[in-house]
Amino acid sequence: MINMMQRQFGIDVSGGRLSTKNVAAVIVTAELPFFAKPYDEMDILVSSIGDAKSISGGTLLPTPLAGLDGQLYVLAQGPVLVGGYSESAGGGDKAQKNHPTVGTVPGGGEILKIPPRSGLIYDNREGLTICLSEPDFTTATRVVSAINDEFPDAAQAMDSSAVKITIPELEKDVVAFISRLENLMVVPDYVAAIVIDERTGTIVIGKDVRIAPVAVFRGSLSIKIRTAEEVYQPPPMSAGETTTTTVKDLTVHEEKRSGQVIRGGVSIDELVKALNLIGATPRDMIVILQDIKAAGALHARLIIK
Repeated sequence: MINMMQRQFGIDVSGGRLSTKNVAAVIVTAELPFFAKPYDEMDILVSSIGDAKSISGGTLLPTPLAGLDGQLYVLAQGPVLVGGYSESAGGGDKAQKNHPTVGTVPGGGEILKIPPRSGLIYDNREGLTICLSEPDFTTATRVVSAINDEFPDAAQAMDSSAVKITIPELEKDVVAFISRLENLMVVPDYVAAIVIDERTGTIVIGKDVRIAPVAVFRGSLSIKIRTAEEVYQPPPMSAGETTTTTVKDLTVHEEKRSGQVIRGGVSIDELVKALNLIGATPRDMIVILQDIKAAGALHARLIIK
């Protein structure tokens, strides 16, 4: 903190006069959009790497972001938004929701320059290649069919993620041709998936998710430690001294284990009802879904953000 104040702001601050309780060391990351251009804005992810308990309400100072090639591409700064909180009181009581040490800066990154990349190429009249964001053979086949219906024999699928298109000779304006391609209707192949955001505790489950026969058991162990101060007074007219003793009370409580048997081929509604019957919270559901996937009983993609 002292180095930053001296080098970046020209302020000379002695270590004894500086309090760093409201300062957090963070790591800043971002993902460049495909068609990004200089001076465009983008979202930034901020994660604490120090001992900060929360970065809620904080402000990210100007931070240059470099790629793997060591080149600077983005300048990030701005207020940090956090989807959680952490509160503590005297006696060790603490309440926390989600992850208060991870946040985002919406539109906080200004793109300085863009790296060279491949994808949609139309620099010449030989043709162009469209790369699917979600590779899938069925979707690629449907894209080829839709394009060939409009422009006969113009498209050919290279693999599950790339479609090569030959620009017809009658199409003089390449940009207008690509615009017509954009307006073609294609129904992508739907893949059953469950998206889990562990940072916010959000779970999004597709309607086509199916579960094989599986039994789920849940139990928890609660340990409480209470500390109290007891004062002992000496007898009257004695030479004794008043003493204070710390007394600790340890209580261990184990909830009754509960379980639920899920039959094969159930729908998402039945899955949620079964998890609710055993009192599963959203956090519990995240762990349970991961374990069901590991057991091979979840017939869906599990996407963890």
